[in-house]
Amino acid sequence: MTGLIADFGRVFGGTIKDVAPIFVVLLGFQVGILRRRIPHLTRVLFGLVYVIVGLAFFLFGLELALFPLGKEMARQLTDPEFLGVSTAHGVRWADYYWTYLFAFAIGFATTIAEPSLIAVSLKAEDVSGGAVKSFGLRIAVAIGVALSLSVGTFRIVTGTPLYLYMIVGYILVVVQTMFAPRSIVPLAYDSGGVTTSTVTVPLVAALGLGLASNVPGRSAVLDGFGLIALASLFPMITVMGYAQITGWLNRRQDKRRPPLPEGDP
Repeated sequence: MTGLIADFGRVFGGTIKDVAPIFVVLLGFQVGILRRRIPHLTRVLFGLVYVIVGLAFFLFGLELALFPLGKEMARQLTDPEFLGVSTAHGVRWADYYWTYLFAFAIGFATTIAEPSLIAVSLKAEDVSGGAVKSFGLRIAVAIGVALSLSVGTFRIVTGTPLYLYMIVGYILVVVQTMFAPRSIVPLAYDSGGVTTSTVTVPLVAALGLGLASNVPGRSAVLDGFGLIALASLFPMITVMGYAQITGWLNRRQDKRRPPLPEGDP
């Protein structure tokens, strides 16, 4: 118990150091540049305390649970005994199918629960007047992240260079940008950023590092990272694809709709 308290104190102190520059900048501009008093100072100070305490508990929880859990799941999924193969005969990339499935499932689940994505999707539905559905956007982004983690774990298992996936992915993004509805393109680009946030990143990083540490011939430094880069790329593809498919279905429905009789408004 004493060790946990000491560890939390270390994280809490680090959080104060991390948040302090933000507070100094805001205070300096408000008082020194704008030369105005801070409105609702008591509420602001209480909010600052809540932010520091919440971040400290969140970071402490990552160290205590999520990072070890991600690494342990990766270790168990790559265990030759679980895979049912013999290391003497070598392990093929196809033997890791449970790893790809787990990566897909955890990517989808964490993205659906991502607070920043929920906030952006609700705001997008409100601003678009319901043209962009909040739940549909979240599903499209979640599928993108799920696919990215499956592809990313395949990359780690096979040891293929990350830049090949990034080049092909961004070429596809550029091509889609030319044909996707203009209104959806900025939102699709933002979707890649809001996805890699508080819930998704810790588990993705832990999964990548754990996988690279347990797959024979892989390096945690060279192969363990890159999953987050893919997780920010694929949602752009799936969101623009979602808009393109929706537009195509709407056009088909309009063509099938019988024309109105003459004289009807």
